[in-house]
Amino acid sequence: MKKIILIITIVFIASCKKPSKEETQKKQPVTFEPTIESLQQYQCPEWFRDAKFGIYMHWGAYSVAEQGEWYARRLYEEDRPEYEHHLKTYGHPSEFGYKDFIPMWKAENFDPDKLVALFKKAGAKYFTPCAVHHDNFDLWNSKHHKWNAVNMGPKKDLIGMWREATLRAGLRFGVTTHLSRSYSWLNTANGADSKGPLKGVPYDGAQGEGKGLYPPKHDDMHARAPFNAPKAWRDLWANRLKDLIDNYNPDLLYFDCAVPFRGDDEGKIGMDVISHLYNHSTEIHNGKNEAVMTIKDRPWQGLYADGIATLDFERGKANYILSEPWQTDDSMGPWGYNVNRPYTTSATLIDKLIDIVSKNGNMLLNVPIKADGTLDDTATSILEDMGAWLAVNGEGIYGTRPWYIYGEGPTHHMPHFTQKSPYGKKDIRFTKKGNYLYAFVLDWPGENTEVLIEMITKLNTRVGEIKSIELLGYNGEIQWKSGPDGLVIKTPDQKPNDFAYTFKIELKE
Repeated sequence: MKKIILIITIVFIASCKKPSKEETQKKQPVTFEPTIESLQQYQCPEWFRDAKFGIYMHWGAYSVAEQGEWYARRLYEEDRPEYEHHLKTYGHPSEFGYKDFIPMWKAENFDPDKLVALFKKAGAKYFTPCAVHHDNFDLWNSKHHKWNAVNMGPKKDLIGMWREATLRAGLRFGVTTHLSRSYSWLNTANGADSKGPLKGVPYDGAQGEGKGLYPPKHDDMHARAPFNAPKAWRDLWANRLKDLIDNYNPDLLYFDCAVPFRGDDEGKIGMDVISHLYNHSTEIHNGKNEAVMTIKDRPWQGLYADGIATLDFERGKANYILSEPWQTDDSMGPWGYNVNRPYTTSATLIDKLIDIVSKNGNMLLNVPIKADGTLDDTATSILEDMGAWLAVNGEGIYGTRPWYIYGEGPTHHMPHFTQKSPYGKKDIRFTKKGNYLYAFVLDWPGENTEVLIEMITKLNTRVGEIKSIELLGYNGEIQWKSGPDGLVIKTPDQKPNDFAYTFKIELKE
């Protein structure tokens, strides 16, 4: 009996043993501090690794002019075509400035549920609208900035409406922010013509109008990032972004730059906002950070350090497989709605998406939107094409991981903007999921034609034995043979769609 009691006592004491320091650290949620070392504890959430495809859009008072998202700056630059357009259409910037577009922006036909339903049908897994662009106008019920879409213009909490529609549709919600440039970017409103009949006549900002929207007049008109922006501006930037985080709970926050601010600040206040995002997400998600932070490797705009956030490429992409997930933000045409700029094609965007995913990336696709809150027919058609393709081929995209090599073929790069994809029938990209390898042929080789995949041979021990092959979207049997020069697959007598083609290769476990 004493032995039994002794055994029970030992088991009880062992069960009450304090966890080791390592065990405690594993169980306790990470608290982030605004330092590089602390932020490098960041781990990209699984939802982002699996999502692969998101949508965002640039929308603001600049949409009224239909000249693009940089119109707010360029209407004051007298050598720009936007300046000439402004003179002819609206008048001189001393009489009609950017602030005067705000009452004209009504968003009268805005239906967020309808738009988000289209994005979901297009295959997007997350939606991240632009919450504030370089124009310094907040699209939410901003506590720290009176120039916002609730007080003026649409008089609607656009970000709140987007968020509710996005969550109702079952997508992840985020926001993009482009505010850190505004202090120098929008300083052009404080200028005057340097020549011509109105030489020296101050623009509306220099006349003291639009106070708070336009920055105080100063010497820095840098288009990419202010240098040594004053503390008052940096604090306002941080307060507005923290307000956005706290009240709209984004699962993705995007800086259109490296970590602000460049100069004496050395990114300190930017790191403070990033740590605030991670800690806020950890708090509302039961001790787990679900927030993705994306920054750009642009040390001429601010601080950049590997591992503190997810890397974003603007209209570019990695040339090889990166060990950590990354993102390309790109557009199907202009960023902000612009009647002078063309769109690319559905085929080009699908090829881009495949190439990006094969290298461990996501594509965040911008969709130009009109001032009234609607899309034009071209944008809608492209989204429908992408959705139809992903409905059939999405299993080779969503939830996949890179193979040991991203692809093969003669074409390795695509121009930043092109209306025709350069990829051909010999260009192949790979993804992997479980015991399935997906091989995307980026152009149709022709009916009853042999496709050679050189990387898949019996001697390539990273492949394993092939069990079966099918062509997604095609119901018939696919003929294939494995040889010393690679895997040979014969295409059927009809193609399953008009874009890239996915061979699903089942490997024996």
